[in-house]
Amino acid sequence: MQQPLLQPTQKIDTLIQARWIIPVVPENACHEDHCIAVHDGRIIDLLPHDEALKKYQPDVFHQLDQHALIPGLINSHTHTAMSLFRGLADDLPLMEWLNGHIWPAEATWVSPEFVHDGTRLAVAEMLRGGTTCFNDMYFFPDETARVAADAHMRATVGMILIDFPTVWAANAEEYIHKGLKLHDEYRNHPLIKTAFAPHAPYTVSDEPLAKIQMLAEELDLPIHIHVHETADEIGGSMEHHQLRPLQRLEKLGLLTPRLLAVHMTQLSDDEITRLAKTGCHVVHCPESNLKLASGFCQVDKLLKTGVNVALGTDGAASNNDLDMFGEMRTAALLAKAVAADASAVPAATALSMATINGAKALGIDYETGSLEIGKAADFCVVNLGSIDSQPVYNPISQLVYATGRDKVSDVWVAGKHVVKDATLTTMNETIIRQKAIEWGKKIIAADQKQQD
Repeated sequence: MQQPLLQPTQKIDTLIQARWIIPVVPENACHEDHCIAVHDGRIIDLLPHDEALKKYQPDVFHQLDQHALIPGLINSHTHTAMSLFRGLADDLPLMEWLNGHIWPAEATWVSPEFVHDGTRLAVAEMLRGGTTCFNDMYFFPDETARVAADAHMRATVGMILIDFPTVWAANAEEYIHKGLKLHDEYRNHPLIKTAFAPHAPYTVSDEPLAKIQMLAEELDLPIHIHVHETADEIGGSMEHHQLRPLQRLEKLGLLTPRLLAVHMTQLSDDEITRLAKTGCHVVHCPESNLKLASGFCQVDKLLKTGVNVALGTDGAASNNDLDMFGEMRTAALLAKAVAADASAVPAATALSMATINGAKALGIDYETGSLEIGKAADFCVVNLGSIDSQPVYNPISQLVYATGRDKVSDVWVAGKHVVKDATLTTMNETIIRQKAIEWGKKIIAADQKQQD
C-alpha cells in the first residue's frame, strides 16, 4: 500500500504557544492551548497547539504554559513628556495645580531635550506594562515621534495647536505649519502616525479650529482634543460663546468620525445621542478625572448608545502612572458605580476599550487592536501563574480585576520582541532612569524656590 505523502511544514519567524489566547475580536473569545504564528511582522495564523506544530517550522518557538496572550494595549490619550512632572504638586485643586506649578514648570523646562527624555521615560514605562501604541499631545512632537520610532513603538503623534505662543510655536499659523511638516516626514512610516491636536475649545479659537477641520478632511487624519472636561469649562463656554463646547465644535464641522473627544465628564443625554449619530469617539481617562476631581464620564450610557469609547491614562503629572491595566480596572469599577449597575462595563468590554476601541478611534483598527490574521503582530503576554492570580476561572476577568502590569513578561510590536522576560530590548533602562533622576532634582529645586 502506498504511504500518504507528508505535507512539508512552513518556515516562519515565530510561533508562540500560550495557555490562553484572547483575540478581543470577537469580544469574550478565549482560546485555550493555542498558538499564534508570526511572519514578517504579521499574524498569519491562530490555531490549536497540536496543529501548529505540524504546520509550522518556526525560527523561534515560545512555550508559555501559565500565560495569557492579548493584543498590545493602546493608550489613547497621553502627554508623554510630562512623565518628568510625575508627582509634582499632588493633591491640589485643578487650577491651583496648573497655575501655581505645572504651567510655571513647563515655561521653565519644556525644550527638545526635556521632551526627548520625558518621552523616553514614558515609552519605557508603557512598553514594560504591555502598551504597544499611544496617542500623544504635547510640544516638540518631532521629538516624541523620534523616540517612539527608535524604541520600535507604535504612536500617533499630535500636531499641537493653541492660540497663545509657546516654545514650540508663536501663533496658530506656525503651529499648523510645523504640524504639517511633521506629517510629511512620517506619512509613510510603518509605526508613526499623526493627528491634529488642538488643545481644547477654551484655548483654540474658531478660525484655527475651522482650518484644521478642513485639513483633517483633506489629509484623512484624526482630531484629538480635550473637551467637556470640567463644569468650569462648560460655564466659560456659555459665557464667551453662548454655546456648550460640543455645540460650538459641531457648528464648526468637527463632530465627525475623525473626532477623539477626551474626558467628556459633562454630558447631557442629548449630547450622548448626538455623539453616537455623528460617529465621534470618546477617550475616557478615569484615574486622571478622579485625581483632579473633574467629574464622571457616563461610559455605560455612551457604549449602550453606540459611541466608541477608548481608554487613556492622560499624562503622568495628573495620574500618576501610564498603567493601562490599572486604567481598565478603574474604568470597569467606576462605570458600575456611576451607572448603579454591577453589570455595566464588564471585563471583556474594559479590555476592548483598551485595545480595539482605541485602534478604531485612531483609525488604525485595520492594523492593530486585536489578534486577527493579517494584522500587525502587536501583543503582550501576561503571567497568570502567580499565587495572587489563582484560581483562574475566567482569564479575561482575571486580567482586568486581579492582575496588573507587573505580570507582563513579554511584548512584541510589529513582530519585534521589544520586552523579553520583563526587560526592554530596544531601550537602555539605566540611562533613562538616571536622566529622570537628574531632571527631578532640577525641577523640584526650581518649584520649591518659586513657592518660597
